Amino acid sequence: MVFMHSTLPDLSTLDADTLRALLLATHEQLLSRDHEIEHLKLLIAKLRRMQFGRKSEKVERQIEQLELQLEDLEANRAESVPTTEKQPTTSNTASPATKPTRRALPDHLPRETKTHEPAEQACPECGGTLKKLGEDVSEILEYVPASFKVIRHVRPKLCCTGCDTIVQAAAPSRPIERGLAGPGLLAHILTARYCDHLPLYRQSGTYAREGVDLGTC
Repeated sequence: MVFMHSTLPDLSTLDADTLRALLLATHEQLLSRDHEIEHLKLLIAKLRRMQFGRKSEKVERQIEQLELQLEDLEANRAESVPTTEKQPTTSNTASPATKPTRRALPDHLPRETKTHEPAEQACPECGGTLKKLGEDVSEILEYVPASFKVIRHVRPKLCCTGCDTIVQAAAPSRPIERGLAGPGLLAHILTARYCDHLPLYRQSGTYAREGVDLGTC
């Protein structure tokens, strides 16, 4: 019996033979993919040796295609860990789900601060004087040629001294909601990926030398 779905059935309802078949099928699938990855790596290395000392557009295209296949396989291997289907629980002591924390952007990168002041010069409710109450600070990772920088978007909060109304500028839009990558960085990644045929795992290695984890963007 081979299970083709990305999610597992309720394991508690399966008998021993079915569980054994599921385990064997999953193991064989993982082995097959690992063998294919190793085969692609060896084939790419062989083509690069053939390319050495001569220029062949055909060999270059073959290498690019194989590298794309290798990238997809390695990405699928990282994402293909099966998850069990959610089952209703009767326990009242179930632990609450924890929200994953996002890694902070590297401290050594230069910061550029942009302050977004509210458009209101006085309280929009009563016309009273506004005083600073606090501020919200968010960061996005941006790319400039040959270097990275972090742009800090600061939005001061102003509070009316007469009626306690709070005013604040709207948060600037992002190319990807809640994402850390700015438009310049995204354009650079996409250009390198689809125009220069540079796989994402290679770009990740380049960014890692600057202390930037591409997976967090």
